[in-house]
Amino acid sequence: MVEHQTARLDGIFHALSDATRREMLHTLSQHERSVGELAAPFRMSLAAASKHIKVLERAGLVRRNVQGRTHMCRLAPEPLSAVQEWLRFYERFWTDRLDALDALLQTEPPPPVRKKGSPR
Repeated sequence: MVEHQTARLDGIFHALSDATRREMLHTLSQHERSVGELAAPFRMSLAAASKHIKVLERAGLVRRNVQGRTHMCRLAPEPLSAVQEWLRFYERFWTDRLDALDALLQTEPPPPVRKKGSPR
């Protein structure tokens, strides 16, 4: 059953709605990174990067481990399966609709071909 209106799904889509956070997730797909390493490509402060990471953590997409003064982050991809399930529902919806349209177009006779100069 596809969950359409859950707070969890809302949080995941909110987290994914920002290009910086999507890029952070992509970076974390390679291996875990410190907050400073995540912030560096964006020329942003550690505080700004931390705010983005907190959004990702609330969505369950990132887990943070504190090692002394260093905060290490790693990707937690499990919640993305809820997004995939939600998208798959609409993919099936549109595939069914387009298949029905294709079937309808196959049953319609083709329009008559008019030659140049023939009366309309």
